[in-house]
Amino acid sequence: MTAAIVRLLTCGSVDDGKSTLIGRLLVETDSVPHDTVKAARDVRRSGSTIAAGDIDFSLLTDGLEAEREQGITIDVAYRSMSLLDGRRLIISDAPGHEQYTRNMAVAASRAVIALILVDATKGVRTQTLRHLTICSLMGVSRAIVVINKLDACNYDQSVYDAIVTELEPVIERLNFQDAMTVPISALAGDNVVTATANIPWYQGPTLLEAIQSWSPQEEEGASARMRIQLITRNTDFRGLAGTVTNGDFKVGEDVTIYPSKQKAKIARIISEGREAEVAGSSYAATMVLEPEVDATRGDVVLKSSEDAEGTNRFTATMVWLNEEELVHSRSYILINGSTQTPAIITKVRNKIDINSGQTLSANTLAMNEIGSVEVATDSPLALMPYIQSREFGNFILVDRQSFKTVGAGMVEHSLRRGSNVSQQEYEITKVERALQKNQKAKVIWLTGLSGSGKSTIANALEKKLFISGIQSYVLDGDNLRLGLNKDLGFTPEDRAENVRRVAEVAKLFVDAGLVVITALVSPFESDRNQAKSIFEDGEFFEVFVNTPVEICIARDPKGLYVKANKGEIPNFTGVGQSYEIPSHPDVVLDGTADLDSNIEILIKKIL
Repeated sequence: MTAAIVRLLTCGSVDDGKSTLIGRLLVETDSVPHDTVKAARDVRRSGSTIAAGDIDFSLLTDGLEAEREQGITIDVAYRSMSLLDGRRLIISDAPGHEQYTRNMAVAASRAVIALILVDATKGVRTQTLRHLTICSLMGVSRAIVVINKLDACNYDQSVYDAIVTELEPVIERLNFQDAMTVPISALAGDNVVTATANIPWYQGPTLLEAIQSWSPQEEEGASARMRIQLITRNTDFRGLAGTVTNGDFKVGEDVTIYPSKQKAKIARIISEGREAEVAGSSYAATMVLEPEVDATRGDVVLKSSEDAEGTNRFTATMVWLNEEELVHSRSYILINGSTQTPAIITKVRNKIDINSGQTLSANTLAMNEIGSVEVATDSPLALMPYIQSREFGNFILVDRQSFKTVGAGMVEHSLRRGSNVSQQEYEITKVERALQKNQKAKVIWLTGLSGSGKSTIANALEKKLFISGIQSYVLDGDNLRLGLNKDLGFTPEDRAENVRRVAEVAKLFVDAGLVVITALVSPFESDRNQAKSIFEDGEFFEVFVNTPVEICIARDPKGLYVKANKGEIPNFTGVGQSYEIPSHPDVVLDGTADLDSNIEILIKKIL
């Protein structure tokens, strides 16, 4: 079946002529309203060299006012046109500047054809290689390298041949199955829609012909699936609604819900508002199952004859999109379709050198860098390798504090340890352990600058609880770094792992029915929030020991501030590294107040 919609991406470095090329395609295929074309004849950018009365094709795609003022593309602009066979072409014009690579990556994740423009006067640039790499990773079906501005080189074939020769090993290395090069002049119109006498040495298709000749192929190794997008309820049924991909489902077939692995039979299918025997690929459908299963939004329906496993450990190729570097062991929100779950990067395996394609050792990824990582999620997901299914093999990572998209990932494969480890349940629960001790288990998480008084408060609080007969234990940051966390430093990555380990140990102590007091700087709010998220409601209390940094420096009980100011301790909180004040702490203590008063506040508000 021919795809009704074809999604095309244009990308490349700054000023390679993407917007001009798209504008000409739209105009010469009569896909732009005449009044819009007239405006493109009348309006001029500042500094434009286009003659009066001629069309400034780039204006047809640059929708933001800031883009018109600066003469660049910032956001992804979308336009559509009809192909000769009746299909609709959705064109996305991606920004060329490096800082907007995230916009380009999002557009590439949906495109089946990519036009990678190269300015013939400037040749191959780093951004060209970066865009080629991203298009390959995102599974673009056909890559068309468009060598533009040949009119500025007097249509010299040797210029074209030199660029093709330079890119051939890159295209081969990136494993593009369908790639071609097309010489054009977007400004003059050569070889865009029709061939001209200016490029007699080229005998291949025009750009429009190269686009129109593309046809879809089934994703290799994929099977029929439907991600549940909605649970529908009617007077006579409860249905699972979603869009079918990579095959079809029939009434009477046995299906399995993942990741719960519940089994059922398809009793009814409702598609396009009426009863149907088959739910076809790319069509929305509602399935009524017998017996009813406890499925939820984000779960996946798969034929029972297909072998699939939910996984919570997998490797992935990651394009890092955030200004701040990736911090492994920090918790992010992983979104795959309509499924959301907390996730951490447990390991950065390597990163890719965009220019050479070599893999380099790495501990983190900076903005626009690409690498291989290992991911752990709180809940199992019904994922597939991205090479088999773009829909079920992609995900994004979202920062839990800012809600910004920080990374785009493509699943490589599941890790066996994800399925080899399972939760072992025991008959005696943490509730019973706490009842035996006649107390409520909880965590009192003391956070603040070094020298703020956390350890002093923790010590006094434990003594008070001990005298009262309450069984408690203090997890002190320095003490833990002498043993459990002796392998960790003070980088953001190591601090995130430090907090994660302490939180997991505290969770074990809570499970044992104890009151746990932690005393560690834990300077980043996202890490503290992650620590809180693994506990049940009412078990975790964040206590901010608010002591001015001047007082902390004056106290300096361990001489750390003196060393930090001499440059002997890098990444020291308060000197070389910032401290993020808690936004919504459960308790705020004045670190300069009387110790007994602070203990009384904790006893009254928490215990």
